[in-house]
Amino acid sequence: MIYTETSLAGVYLIDIEPVEDLRGFFARGWCQREFAAHHLDTAISQMNIAFNPHAGTLRGLHYQTEPHAEAKTIRCVRGAVFDVAVDMRESSPNYLQWVGQELSAENHSSLYIPKGFAHGYLTLEPDTELLYSASEFYTPDAEIGIRYDDPALAIGWPAPVLVISDKDASWPDLSR
Repeated sequence: MIYTETSLAGVYLIDIEPVEDLRGFFARGWCQREFAAHHLDTAISQMNIAFNPHAGTLRGLHYQTEPHAEAKTIRCVRGAVFDVAVDMRESSPNYLQWVGQELSAENHSSLYIPKGFAHGYLTLEPDTELLYSASEFYTPDAEIGIRYDDPALAIGWPAPVLVISDKDASWPDLSR
């Protein structure tokens, strides 16, 4: 696998290295040894699937607080998304900075998001499906979020938000 650190330290774009033949290709999508060698969290407590029938669906931005903070590795297995990580670590020099990456079934890329980052995505195609691992169990009481359109973040979403849950639409702005 090819690990490319993004502009935010600790957030990695992970690309596969397919071995091709007449059957198609085979590639590793996750390797505990390689994750450890890159100092990435190797724990997997949950594998989550998200299906979104409509393009323009936004999920996020949310994350879990300590002691339930979670690292995530996100892969789009059908369709395409614009996936975003926001550094919420107050002690970080990158506090409140964000990075966005297109993940698609076509590009086979993954995004690794470490603990302390909010996560969200916007679907770019209908019938989009994501598979992602989380290093901790979902703990509803530890979940918090921020608005996807918070002016303090100025995230450059590449398309209009057409579908969003009441919960995600009602996260507070950082100014509150």
